[in-house]
Amino acid sequence: MIRKIIRIDEEKCTGCGLCAGACHEGAIGMVNGKAKLLRDDYCDGLGDCLPACPAGAISFEEREALAYNEQAVQEAKQSGRLTNWPVQIKLIAANAPCLDGADLLVAADCTAYAYGHFHRDFITNKTTVIGCPKLDGVDYAEKLSAVIQNNDIKSVTVVRMEVPCCGGLENAVKRALAGTSIPWSVVTISTGGKILKQEERR
Repeated sequence: MIRKIIRIDEEKCTGCGLCAGACHEGAIGMVNGKAKLLRDDYCDGLGDCLPACPAGAISFEEREALAYNEQAVQEAKQSGRLTNWPVQIKLIAANAPCLDGADLLVAADCTAYAYGHFHRDFITNKTTVIGCPKLDGVDYAEKLSAVIQNNDIKSVTVVRMEVPCCGGLENAVKRALAGTSIPWSVVTISTGGKILKQEERR
């Protein structure tokens, strides 16, 4: 059917993630640092995401698209997207089957509570490990290095809070990735639950 639906201009998109947070249906997610319409049938065409975009990267268009599926949206909201267990960095085995060939998400404990769409925007299609350097009192670099050495990791995404103690998590990932060509990025969440920045790392 032909209907009104959003269009995201990837050239203009800065990767701030504000549109994903504003979309109540979960139609928008972050893919490789850019906002993307994940499913046509999740977009209701009302455009709550438009005013949230500071770069003017979102507009309406009329095109062939699946009809809005409210039932599917509600079912998605009620279901989690975690695919692996355990999730604690300290507990997961470096050779766990879920890690081989994975896009790895390394998240600070607090992020899933601070950011309301954590499952939708970060966990989907990733293998997740979590930790808190301040509470655990360990250096995660050794375990993460073992994970990287024992598996064909495709990418690493770090999701951290803006607070200084989360720097330990980011630094551990940086040291574990030293000498590899694995792409990685860091997403910083504010204490108010917003995405402050999303950066590709080298």
